[in-house]
Amino acid sequence: MELKMHNIQETESLKFDAEVGKVLNIVIHSLYTNKDIFLRELISNASDACDKLRYESQLNADLLDSSDELKITISSSKDKNELYITDNGIGMNRQDLIDNLGTIASSGTQKFLDAIKNNKDSSQAVELIGKFGVGFYSSFMVASEVIVESRKAGEEESWVWKSKGDGKYSISKLDGQISRGTKITLIMRPEESEFLDKFRIENIVTTYSDHINFPVEFVNEEGKSEKLNSKAAIWTKPKNDVTPEEHNDFFRGVAHVGGEPWMIFHNKNEGAIEYTNLLYVPSIKPFDLFHPDRRCSVKLYVNKVFITEDNVQIIPQYLRFLKGVVDSPDLPLNISRETLQNNRVVEQIRKSLTKRIISELGKKAKENLEEYTKFWGNFGAVLKEGLCEAMPTDEREALLSICRFHSTSDGKLVSIDDYISRMKPEQEHIYYLTGNSLDSVKNSPQLEGFVSKGLEVLLFVDPVDDFWTSVIHEYKDQKFKSVTRADVDLEKFSSEEGKKDEENKSDENKSEENADSILEYFTKVLGSLVKSVKISKKLTDSPVCLAVDEGTMDLRMERFLREQKQLNYRTPKVLEINIKHPLIRNIMESHAKNGENPTLGDMIYLLFYQACIVEGEEMEDVSLFAKRLNNLLGKISI
Repeated sequence: MELKMHNIQETESLKFDAEVGKVLNIVIHSLYTNKDIFLRELISNASDACDKLRYESQLNADLLDSSDELKITISSSKDKNELYITDNGIGMNRQDLIDNLGTIASSGTQKFLDAIKNNKDSSQAVELIGKFGVGFYSSFMVASEVIVESRKAGEEESWVWKSKGDGKYSISKLDGQISRGTKITLIMRPEESEFLDKFRIENIVTTYSDHINFPVEFVNEEGKSEKLNSKAAIWTKPKNDVTPEEHNDFFRGVAHVGGEPWMIFHNKNEGAIEYTNLLYVPSIKPFDLFHPDRRCSVKLYVNKVFITEDNVQIIPQYLRFLKGVVDSPDLPLNISRETLQNNRVVEQIRKSLTKRIISELGKKAKENLEEYTKFWGNFGAVLKEGLCEAMPTDEREALLSICRFHSTSDGKLVSIDDYISRMKPEQEHIYYLTGNSLDSVKNSPQLEGFVSKGLEVLLFVDPVDDFWTSVIHEYKDQKFKSVTRADVDLEKFSSEEGKKDEENKSDENKSEENADSILEYFTKVLGSLVKSVKISKKLTDSPVCLAVDEGTMDLRMERFLREQKQLNYRTPKVLEINIKHPLIRNIMESHAKNGENPTLGDMIYLLFYQACIVEGEEMEDVSLFAKRLNNLLGKISI
């Protein structure tokens, strides 16, 4: 909209609403931390003005010609140090200027929306952005004076509003008529001249206002016009109208990773809280997924105007692999669109989104396990971080239900529900084993008895597994139990063949009767290195293994805390011995015949350290281990 020189009739000086000085001080110095916001706010107001005119023209066709393109124009004059934002929307008359610009936190947009709601005959949809009436005042962060020139659609009179943000403003009637709409002139502070640069303006527009309904153009000093906003807000389209090509293009724009989206969540919630989400699960794992500074990167919009992706957690941290947008007109912006608070509405959106995503992932897992396995390989460890968070039992069980794990049953990933469905009638626990890798846990001696009895064991090999298993102790009334616990007793379970070898059982009972002395000897030799020595109820092929008592910290968890300097001591472990193993039998027989001797002591030490090595535990004295090993090797005849 081109403004010409007009005579200004008598100027009327007015004061802002009560406490305006204090409020303006907050807006200018405290409310917004990023000065870019002023341009976003003015563009949003201009978009509202265009939308209002489009709506009013449905009721009064004379207000808008069919060939009239509604748009927003930005220009600057570096010589004058001025920035101009112009729209050809609804415009304002004298009373509108007083109501909308003279009263802090009074929004003409909100009044307009209320009027529409009260008009029962109105069926015309209108999308308006501004609601709180303070965004305009962010102009004073960068401008020493703001001038607003406007003519309301359908009226002849034109008005000019001026203020230096010092508690008062003036309104004058222009002698003559300007084009319909509003032009805002910002007389910039000297230190804010960067905002006059075309490239700086373009960056702000594409960051915050790329998806609004109307063209935003920049006109240079030679009069050449260039459109700055370009992207369609595809999340506002009906779900079935968005093409795969549009999804791929938009995904690449918001995700900044290669490939195509593995899964798309496109929904519009129209309940008590209204919002639209378009979220993508990438098919490729980002390189910084586990970086300590990694944050959720879902962009938050209000009516297609970008608000933030940093200041509010619209999805939980354990879903940080999701990319996309959430757009809601109901988000409480608490005066500033920049400083969202974690209040009830934000929490409801987060809870609703999380529930939907977990549900959809669960469906995907049941429909196509092969495809879900790819997803789990990329993001399973991140998803399990949520199990460590405080949440209601039903939400935790829903999250745990979509988790998939390796087990001793076969090569496929299994759910805990699958595991429970295969539990033996007399089985009381969900057995699991944690480790550093799948190969290491599969070869663990801790599994020998379970495999021989046909008992399935879940294999947890991600570091996060050590944490969530320490806070979650049951699932659907079935308790978790680590196979490293010293009180695990598999005697009540039948072997794979369905019967017990009574002859071997008899020999085992006899061996146990004669085992007290050897348990005492093991305990005497190892001393403070162990908490106790017990006969194992789970070993079949290995001579020894380490275990921990019920209620104490698991082996891997304690080791992790020591490595992180969160624990400065080592808890003595339980050593389990397999009295059916030839090595243990030989020690028992030699001890029964010859009593204590250095060679038996060396063998017991080596067996203990062997168990430590298998579990990844550090040896307190490596040189002593080497010395005892050399002593035994020296007694071997070649």
